[in-house]
Amino acid sequence: MERHIVHLDLDTFFVSVERLKNDALKGKPVIIGGSSDRGVVASCSYEARAFGVHSAMPMKLARRLCPSAFYIKGDHDSYSRHSRLITEALQEQVPVMEKASIDEFYIDMTGMDRFFGCEKFTKELREKIYRQSGLPISCALAVNKLVSKVATHDAKPNGQTTIPFGLEKPYLAPLPIRRMPGVGEKTSALLERMGVENIRLLSEIPPRMMQNLLGKSGLDLSRKANGIDESPVIPYSEQKSIGTENTFESDTIDMAFLHSQLVRMTEKVGFELRQKHKLCGCITVKLRYANFDTVSRQCIIPYTSSDEVLLQRAKELFAKLYEKRMLVRLIGVKVSHLVQGHQQIDLFHDTEEGVNLYQAIDWIKNRYGEKSLTRAITLTSA
Repeated sequence: MERHIVHLDLDTFFVSVERLKNDALKGKPVIIGGSSDRGVVASCSYEARAFGVHSAMPMKLARRLCPSAFYIKGDHDSYSRHSRLITEALQEQVPVMEKASIDEFYIDMTGMDRFFGCEKFTKELREKIYRQSGLPISCALAVNKLVSKVATHDAKPNGQTTIPFGLEKPYLAPLPIRRMPGVGEKTSALLERMGVENIRLLSEIPPRMMQNLLGKSGLDLSRKANGIDESPVIPYSEQKSIGTENTFESDTIDMAFLHSQLVRMTEKVGFELRQKHKLCGCITVKLRYANFDTVSRQCIIPYTSSDEVLLQRAKELFAKLYEKRMLVRLIGVKVSHLVQGHQQIDLFHDTEEGVNLYQAIDWIKNRYGEKSLTRAITLTSA
């Protein structure tokens, strides 16, 4: 069956939300990020991009390139709230939706063409979301997720395009290889050194050669270069979670030990989030007392994978939970409301050094084991 897949992307999402709150920002260069020169850019408007500014750029450089821009620290809660509003609006309208990140979505409309045109429905859906939210949104309709995501870039800003069935390969052919999802800087640099500058040339490389060059990912890239992508739209569910818990060898009331376990488990969950390139929007802490009474508390949080944010909320929840002053048998930490995403959403709270520190910590844990680097408090024993 011919598939009909739509990719929707909220244009310069953080900037668009700020413009809803302040009309003076419309049509002006806007840069969102850390408030000091040591911070980094989390997002910027198209007007700022014209000056060479881009995400993850040091703020000091951004200020030199575009001194006339409006500089905003950013509002976690506001961005997360608007993302949830769009998510709920889409869930009410479409049969199958995947929330790929805080600001992008996939919709599977396969079969809907028998009742009304998928292109017409997509247009009406996009316009309805724009009317209800005030947030510009671009989208593309194609036969698979790969082509629809690539095509959305060409629909920006606040536009729509369709890649007709059978024209996936001709559409991709002239595009530079850096436009291919999954092709990072190292892979693109390697291919460009080989003279492979566009997707057409990439599609002409024999699959076996691609496998020898890049391993299993080379075969996947070869298929994608030919416009082939069977990956399904995964229905969005707020129930997805990552968690860990620990039942102690002996029940304890040792607060130093309990806090050390809370920190250890929260760090573990944060590391797993970043490994899976996910952000969470909810955190839960659970306690089980010696008499087997079990209590838990949760709170909705701005989407994050930052240990600092998770630890702060976990400690707050623990303080509210631990009221009986009884011996504790078990403690657990869980994060849920997961979406795909990277640490970039936290950049306006971090310095460039802070972001680099997270990357270095995760690199060490990946190479030498998760327990190779930890906070000193987690070494406390009962």
